[in-house]
Amino acid sequence: MTLPTLVLVHGSFHRKEMWNDLIKELSDVDIRTIQLPSSAPVPFDQLGNMYEDAQAVKDLVLDIDGAVVVCAHSYGGVPVSEGLAGIAAVKHIVYLNSFVLDVGESMLGNRDGRYPPHWGVHENEQYIEMIGAEKVFYNDLPQQDAERAAKELGPQSLMSMRQPLTQAAWHDTPSTYVIGERDAGLPVPMREKFGARVGNVRRMDTSHSPFYSRPAETAALLRDAMKGVC
Repeated sequence: MTLPTLVLVHGSFHRKEMWNDLIKELSDVDIRTIQLPSSAPVPFDQLGNMYEDAQAVKDLVLDIDGAVVVCAHSYGGVPVSEGLAGIAAVKHIVYLNSFVLDVGESMLGNRDGRYPPHWGVHENEQYIEMIGAEKVFYNDLPQQDAERAAKELGPQSLMSMRQPLTQAAWHDTPSTYVIGERDAGLPVPMREKFGARVGNVRRMDTSHSPFYSRPAETAALLRDAMKGVC
């Protein structure tokens, strides 16, 4: 059986290396990762925005021959929804503890414009830093591992959180929403709302970041999604 190419899109503050443990569990799969401009390892005044993220994801997918399955984590679901609408090669999107926004919605708008307590916002410099990631993102990891993961995070563009979607791929692309039952990053009503939008929901007894705490289980879930489009 030939599996489709798997594209992994990280969330805010993260680097693409966060997927490394998961990739080891999928050694037989053609996997592509991307570093989003909005959280790239560049000076904060050079960070990209959500539309640049969306274009980067679209460019990556269009450069792949054959069918594609996309896994978007957290904020990564926003540029994926924006950039991949109408792309025929994308056969399935897995929104992993992700934001499933609709046209006209933005990350901040989804929170009524209020900053969550784990954002350290630098208005003048137009970037955000993550506060307390050990408890918000990695609360099912051993403390030492959670601290190590938190140290790998970087600044995130504030503009990326304000820009609304102009299109939403999940309306026309078959999708799965994965809910981490111990996710401290997304409130229960929010993640249930996103799951209801997609319709097909899978649940994991994990935090916001199962690619760290349960890489084998996460890999099995993605493998099911890929087999479903073969």
